[in-house]
Amino acid sequence: MVVPEAVRTRPRVRYARISALVSSVAATAVATLGPLGVVDSATLAPTAAEAAEPAEPAGPPAPQAEPSRGAAVLSAAESTPYDAPIPTPSVEPVPEAPLPADSGEGRRAVFSESQQRVWLVGRGGEVRRTYPVSGSIYDNLDPGSYEVFSRSEQAYGIDDSGEMRFFVRFTVGDNAAIGFHSIPTKDGRRLQTRAELGTPTSHGCIRQALPDAKAMWRFAQLGDAVVVVA
Repeated sequence: MVVPEAVRTRPRVRYARISALVSSVAATAVATLGPLGVVDSATLAPTAAEAAEPAEPAGPPAPQAEPSRGAAVLSAAESTPYDAPIPTPSVEPVPEAPLPADSGEGRRAVFSESQQRVWLVGRGGEVRRTYPVSGSIYDNLDPGSYEVFSRSEQAYGIDDSGEMRFFVRFTVGDNAAIGFHSIPTKDGRRLQTRAELGTPTSHGCIRQALPDAKAMWRFAQLGDAVVVVA
């Protein structure tokens, strides 16, 4: 029976048999020609592993990996100086209210009825402190120069009108003394808020926030000058 070419089985290469044959031929050649000095036994005797291992076909060189564009972008981003200091815009300080002109000389406390503000002035004319206050809603204090004549760390208003602290008196009105003190409290509640300072709310005295009342208490001693300007 004739087997068609298409179905003939391709012969399988027997690498083990080839290796044995090559080794046998090499041994015979060395034994025959070696004593004559014709063949170098080290040259003709391949190892069994070399004879058995088939030669790999030479292929094209492995392609080199190209750096991705994303890696380049990341590298550039990493080098960006994010830690560089950001300049802070300069902020101009808000100027304080200037000391009124013609408000006396030397160490004194100045009260402006129109501005509802107090200035504590040192001996050299420097302003040590200025802050808003609440004067009288009535016209019962004339502009002029006065002196501190009485001080009370705690006092009470007439007709049970409230409790006040750090009272510094410098003149007398129709019914009671007039001076600087803290915002009065009654039944534990303040009679006005600090936000209302800067507008007239009292019945004759000059109300101050508690920190400012303490500052006035430390500053104004008996006999010190108080100047009231319109």
